[in-house]
Amino acid sequence: MVEKINSHIQQFNYNTINSIKNSVKTNNVQQPALQPNFTAAPTMTSKTSAPVQVRTTLNSNEEKEKYTKILSSLDKNARKVTENLLKTGILLNSNSADNTTVLDNLYKIISEPRAQGLDAKTMLKDTIATIAYPYLITQQFGNIPHEYLDKVIQANCEGITNHFDIKKAKEDIHVEHSGTCVAASTEFKLAKQMPAEFARFAQELSSPKMCVEKTIGFDNLADNALNAIWLLNAFEIPFEAHDFNKATLKFAPDKHAILRAQIQTTHKDPYERTPLDVLMQSTFMQIGSQQSYNTLTDKRAGKFNQNDKGLIEFEKTFTESVVFDKNILSVTYQTVDENARLIGYETDLATTKRHLLEALDEGENIILGYTQTDSNNIIMNGHEITVVDYKTDSKGKVTFICNDTDDNNPRPIEYSEDYLLPKIHHAALPQHIVEKDLNIVPSWIEGIEAYKEMKRHERDNLATA
Repeated sequence: MVEKINSHIQQFNYNTINSIKNSVKTNNVQQPALQPNFTAAPTMTSKTSAPVQVRTTLNSNEEKEKYTKILSSLDKNARKVTENLLKTGILLNSNSADNTTVLDNLYKIISEPRAQGLDAKTMLKDTIATIAYPYLITQQFGNIPHEYLDKVIQANCEGITNHFDIKKAKEDIHVEHSGTCVAASTEFKLAKQMPAEFARFAQELSSPKMCVEKTIGFDNLADNALNAIWLLNAFEIPFEAHDFNKATLKFAPDKHAILRAQIQTTHKDPYERTPLDVLMQSTFMQIGSQQSYNTLTDKRAGKFNQNDKGLIEFEKTFTESVVFDKNILSVTYQTVDENARLIGYETDLATTKRHLLEALDEGENIILGYTQTDSNNIIMNGHEITVVDYKTDSKGKVTFICNDTDDNNPRPIEYSEDYLLPKIHHAALPQHIVEKDLNIVPSWIEGIEAYKEMKRHERDNLATA
């Protein structure tokens, strides 16, 4: 799906591709059990650097008490997973914005009140399982049980009086194909690369206040403070600027997310989202859609995108930048004309491959968008996945190890380089890796210009009306 922001910029909504997966070579794993065995994910390190020092011993009585409290709230399987998190150093990992550990935040989840209708033990177990094995994250919504139907309809029809709109609102609550692949991929990357920060998000978003604050550097958004503040205002993120260097942002799910989370607390079926997935993905969709997302319908509004599903590349880049407090450079590899036809590439596929491998060697998990075309090379849709690793065969051919949050398979999936590379539309990469090969215009510059162009068109249309 193509959005013409202006005559020079085209953006794609990254939702779901179902038909494309039939031709993908996977790792041929057995269909997983409904209650998979969890294994701890290793602490992220660069393949070219020394191993990160980890702490695997509880050093104080306070830590021991927290650990005991957590274990006493879990079943046998979850206790084993938690014990393994301690042994591998993940439980005491403190790579969070406030330096709290995974242990600290898990303890708060079980010992402090949760938001209305959320179960502390369920949230605790889901958080532990996701940190231990992020491949469990899915974007599948699930059905609305009969006992919740009237409540959901009433919530989604609030303020609507037109009979046609009421009918549409009743239909929209039955989400069949989720458009949250960008949000789910962001959730996956946060759980895999920053487990303590993920646990902090889980704790804060499921608490009665249902929001999380994060202080970020303006230089991770734009070239100066004024442009960074413009972006925050454009995306309607509540924030408080401290100086010309930093600001504290407030992230929260949309107002209907709690209802979806309550449903998943009591009626989660296999391969559907957990209540934690609901809150995380709603929050990231809110960030990217300029606070316009509705969890009940999986639809959004917003000033940068006229389509009501998914996020475009500019919105995805902004979301990733503020969540990770990192200057994310979105590199566009495909050349697309004004009719959404794929006509070429910005660089050769060997260079694209080298970019991905260098980023992976530095320990990056790469969120990228790939496209599906018809027989005439017209782009029909796109999907967002995360590349986490690669392997090379004896002939030098690379297989990329990826995570797809929409394949009902809580396992890594493998794509050959011949399959994946030609389909990559964009990828989030460190600037130093690509700047020697490509002249990249940061997405925030394109976004600002696109928004100004849209406003000019609106003013011109009003003037001639």
